Amino acid sequence: MIEELGDRACQAGTSWAQTTFEERVDRLGRLRNLIIEEMDAIAGCLNTVTGKTPVEAVMTEIIPTVENLRYLEKNLARVLSPEKRPTPFSYRHSSSHVERHPWGWVLILSPWNFPFQLSLVPMATALAAGNAVILKPSELSTEVGKMIESLFHRAGFPKEAVVLAPGDGLVGQQLIDEKPDLIFLTGGVETGKKVMAAAATHLIPVVLELGGKDPMIVFDDAPFDRTVEAAVYGAFANAGQVCVATERLYVQEGVHDRFVAALVARTKALRIGTTMDDDMGALTNPRQADIINGHIDDALQKGAQLRTERWTKGPLMSPVVLTKTNHTMAVMTEETFGPILPVMSFKTEEEAIALANDSKFGLNASVWTRDLARGRRVASRLAAGNCVVNDVLKNIGNPHMPFGGIKQSGFGRYHGPEGLRAFTYEKSVMVNQGSASRELNWFPYSRAVYENLRVYLHMSFLKKPLLAKLKGLWGFMRAFRQSQKKANL
Repeated sequence: MIEELGDRACQAGTSWAQTTFEERVDRLGRLRNLIIEEMDAIAGCLNTVTGKTPVEAVMTEIIPTVENLRYLEKNLARVLSPEKRPTPFSYRHSSSHVERHPWGWVLILSPWNFPFQLSLVPMATALAAGNAVILKPSELSTEVGKMIESLFHRAGFPKEAVVLAPGDGLVGQQLIDEKPDLIFLTGGVETGKKVMAAAATHLIPVVLELGGKDPMIVFDDAPFDRTVEAAVYGAFANAGQVCVATERLYVQEGVHDRFVAALVARTKALRIGTTMDDDMGALTNPRQADIINGHIDDALQKGAQLRTERWTKGPLMSPVVLTKTNHTMAVMTEETFGPILPVMSFKTEEEAIALANDSKFGLNASVWTRDLARGRRVASRLAAGNCVVNDVLKNIGNPHMPFGGIKQSGFGRYHGPEGLRAFTYEKSVMVNQGSASRELNWFPYSRAVYENLRVYLHMSFLKKPLLAKLKGLWGFMRAFRQSQKKANL
């Protein structure tokens, strides 16, 4: 079965690559319309499968998806069309350009936390670039995968070019052994290591979008109420099951106590449940509760203070705020992927930067201050693939901007032109339109050729007045023509 999927995807990739940009844009537009028309059904499915609220399903899954589809429609041809490049003077009569070609077929390995957006967007991007795709969703979100496959097929994408392969990690391993041309994974660090190791046996390129431990830095002059609201949303959106969730909060000491008091009050006011009127939804993966509780217990044993209630009711878990935390605690160093917000204070800008960068992860970060010059300065010094000043989470949804991490948060980018090009390989093409019988670098060699090269180096690369360079150029070309005549005798 798996072997058949690989063979079909390989053949489909060859045929789909022959479609025009216009044909792909047409199907992307149909897909976008279908998603909007079926918003209620999609949100309902996500509510059932993941436990996120319907409002959150629309805001975090559907809207970012259609934004990315619209970006692809508008920018596909511009980003992937051949690009002219300069050609050195010594390559006379030649022109150069770069073409971008689809890899062939792409294996998309998607997670359970945002099973719609984090499946459909890379799939659509790969297809827009001319690839066929096989989607292997998390075994926790197979029903979402089925819905996505149906949407693509009804939008006019060939069934052979968009294939669903549900199953567990063993299915993923078997698909890798079918030697896809590119693997795109969104998942945890350990899964990323396994996928990369399996891909390495076949020398398959990979894009890894992995986890994070994202810091939020709050300076004394930050807009107070807005920043409190942002901290609550950044930590507890999707019950904290977000790779770019705010998992570390650093507050400058001058405002720390007041900020924590407001943060705790706002957190306690959150409505927990899975209905239309709830704020924070359920845990999607029951196994995640063990990690979350382990991080809380470790922090409390090491001196942290619990500032909120702590309870679990089935898949629902209370949002937790911890203070008096430090970097000896797992809650400040390991990805929690749950509704916990640990808080630390800092004194200076330098200390805040050092604390934020003291992590093996480097995915996203946010900086909060009314001084925008300071905000930009701090953002540029944070070791992260993405950063936002005076906002949280939303920056990763900008379809014009590349998204991806550094360090153990992975490598490679998607979204924006960089993401579209990631699903292609570059081919450099140079065309010589001259008619000379030989080129400057061709045989035969001689002392005269050697001296001509000396003149060329002096003329082209040595700092000297323009007139002297022009004289050298004339001498070089005259000597070359003479040597060429001799070679033709």
